[in-house]
Amino acid sequence: MPSEDIKAPSRRSLLTAATAAVLLAGAVVGYGFMERAQSKQEVVQWTNSQAIPTVALAQPIPGGTHQTLTLPGNIQPFNRAAIFARVNGYVKSWDHDIGSPVKAGQVLATIDAPDLDQQLGQAKATLASVRANHQIASLTANRNNILLQKQIVAQQLADQTDADAKAKEAVVDANVANVRQLEAMQSFKALAAPFDGVVTARNVEIGMLINSGGSGQPLFEVSDLHRVRIFVQVPQSLTAGLVPGMKATFEMPQYPGVQFDATLSHTSKAMNANSHSMQVELQADNAAGKLFGGSYCNVHFEVPIDANLVKIPSTALITGNQGTQVATLDGNDKVVLKSVRLGRDLGDSVEVVAGLSPSDRIINSPPETLASGDAVRLAAATPPVSPPASGPKTSQH
Repeated sequence: MPSEDIKAPSRRSLLTAATAAVLLAGAVVGYGFMERAQSKQEVVQWTNSQAIPTVALAQPIPGGTHQTLTLPGNIQPFNRAAIFARVNGYVKSWDHDIGSPVKAGQVLATIDAPDLDQQLGQAKATLASVRANHQIASLTANRNNILLQKQIVAQQLADQTDADAKAKEAVVDANVANVRQLEAMQSFKALAAPFDGVVTARNVEIGMLINSGGSGQPLFEVSDLHRVRIFVQVPQSLTAGLVPGMKATFEMPQYPGVQFDATLSHTSKAMNANSHSMQVELQADNAAGKLFGGSYCNVHFEVPIDANLVKIPSTALITGNQGTQVATLDGNDKVVLKSVRLGRDLGDSVEVVAGLSPSDRIINSPPETLASGDAVRLAAATPPVSPPASGPKTSQH
């Protein structure tokens, strides 16, 4: 193309182009300032939002009106008697071994007591002698009283013979009592069952030397097992809900899966100074004969729950210099730290017996820096999972 055909741009065109360039540059710079200002504001908002912690509330742990209290128990017979000898001698015979059922008054063993037999024979002979003396003294006194009326003997002699007769009568009474005592001792040569029951121990053999008294080992033991008593040591903190008449159940190792019924009959009304526990007694029927004295069992009580007791997750507890605390929220979503007193530790949950009410909103896993009065943000609640849709149900008759 010839050089003369190219025209130089006009001044007006250059001015327009320069103006457009300046405006474009200004727009770019303005947008940059606006972008930076918006970013700064977003950073401030993000920082402020991060300063307010987000917390989740602890889900309430459902409880019932009663809680199960399991404690070890010791089963004992309803009645138990240790049989000791009241006389010295040798075992002549025994009639019942361990496990034998016996009736009240049934003879368990017989003791041969020759020394006692001799004492009784001597006492009877002495009684016969003093009775003869008393008879002679009585005849003499009566005769002298008749002669006194006829003024044949003096008053002094009549009084002496009368007093002698009375003294010999007293000697007769004393010897009669001695004979009766020895006869009563003779009845103890037969060891008898004091009530209906079972022989649970026998410690005699024929010819064994027997010494009277309650020291040493009993000769027999008889247990009444138609009912049993169950003794349990209950910790002091759990005794408030135990009242006579309360129903309970218990299990024994030799009968796995079998539960027996029992009723709380007595409480000792006293605390053991060493273990700080109270002994209570339950009673259970033993018509089937499955329960034995000295057995171990686990007793389950259904104790009423205190209306103020709150059960919370263990993760909601705060432990520090202020003791054990729980973080709660007031009506304005402000933190309130409450000191609490704990009951039983159930592993993943604990019982709070004081310091909380069931209506408190409790923070779960609270941050360590949380303090009373802090504002918090509640995390969005997880919507419940809807059950899958099912087809039409068919009734079966």
